[in-house]
Amino acid sequence: MKIQESGEMYLEAIFILKKNNAPVRAIDIANYTGYSKPSVSRAMGILKKGEFITVDENGYIDFTESGLAHATAIKERHDVLTKVFMLLGVGEEAASEDACKIEHVISDESFEAIKKHIEQFN
Repeated sequence: MKIQESGEMYLEAIFILKKNNAPVRAIDIANYTGYSKPSVSRAMGILKKGEFITVDENGYIDFTESGLAHATAIKERHDVLTKVFMLLGVGEEAASEDACKIEHVISDESFEAIKKHIEQFN
């Protein structure tokens, strides 16, 4: 199933929140993103229907295997693109904001080429 940019944004937010092994609920996502609780709830329903996440009886959100793979890929794109912009001299905040915009539209081919190119700077 193809996921829209907004869905990718939510998957990335869940990924970041879960990074500390903390349980994640819709309210945590709303607080982190600044989106309204109804918007988050609607998005979680769409992600659940698309089989990217599961929501247990207590409202705790977890990734399905495909959801985790997708979230990991989005986070990697964000991190790599942020690094590229910072290597070019862009400040961290602007680099991260620009990466967030680009990570959803860049082709796999272009992203892989950028990733391969910057590996020489590690």
